[in-house]
Amino acid sequence: MKPLRRVSLLLLPCLFACSLLLAACQREQSLPTQLTRIDGHMPDLDFHLTDDAGKPASAADYRGKLTLLYFGYTHCPDVCPLTLAHLHEVMQQLGAQADQVRILFVTVDPARDTPAVMHQYVNAFDKRAVGLTGSAADIEALSKRYRSAFTREPDQAGGGYDVSHSSAIYIFDRDGKAQLLATPADTQDKLVHDLHLLLNAGSPP
Repeated sequence: MKPLRRVSLLLLPCLFACSLLLAACQREQSLPTQLTRIDGHMPDLDFHLTDDAGKPASAADYRGKLTLLYFGYTHCPDVCPLTLAHLHEVMQQLGAQADQVRILFVTVDPARDTPAVMHQYVNAFDKRAVGLTGSAADIEALSKRYRSAFTREPDQAGGGYDVSHSSAIYIFDRDGKAQLLATPADTQDKLVHDLHLLLNAGSPP
């Protein structure tokens, strides 16, 4: 993997978050949320993919639940397993309310990440995580919809390869409206705090 290229991709959500923070400050100086607000800056959750049971899946299937959207892949050596472990701990802290939340793990490596592979991978982290795959074109379109980015790196010896990708977590309310953005730098406490706000009082005021 090319280190400089990977770092630049991982910085994309951070740079985007900074621009959103500046916009948010102009709207309101004191907000109850601790993560970056993206309401009004990102489109509603919308996709038509295949879930890890091999069945068609769309955003409509998750209406009524909070959804945490993350782009990654099962062969990821570092940030993906760390992020999913991080989110599992967040779900544990939510207690019974975690059943009202779903983690949507969208692969950026559909060539290797079949539904069966995705199912085994995401369920190793949390039972409320759902793996989503689809055609390369559909995944690229969804990535662009949320200003995410990924690129396949050159093949390694033995035929393996890495996929550099950005690492933002997009949080949508029960109606599929984009509300918050988290980065790997955000603590579990921040995520738990803001998810409680969405769970207990709907969308942030």
